Amino acid sequence: MLPYAAKLVPSRDDEHELYLDTRHFQKNKKPLFFGAVQIKKSYVSFHLMPIYVKPELLATVSPALRARMQGKSCFNFVSVDPHFFQELAALTEAGYASYKAQGFVE
Repeated sequence: MLPYAAKLVPSRDDEHELYLDTRHFQKNKKPLFFGAVQIKKSYVSFHLMPIYVKPELLATVSPALRARMQGKSCFNFVSVDPHFFQELAALTEAGYASYKAQGFVE
């Protein structure tokens, strides 16, 4: 998520959370959420809103990473696994490209 912080608007950025919004405002006058990383007591959550908007982005996600999903756009982790993080990096890149194609980001 960190590589996108300079391109997007951090709405929260501290030792426990990084929330990124776009500069695109929705009909409710709130910025469109891009994603977040949250460090919880016993796990870390990775939220990626582009996969909620375009679920077809999940077509290339491995079954093992899909098993980490909680809801429609969140992945939870209790340990570090570089393979999952590589997959998430590719998925985040595809999500950013999807938002760009829709005109939500530049």
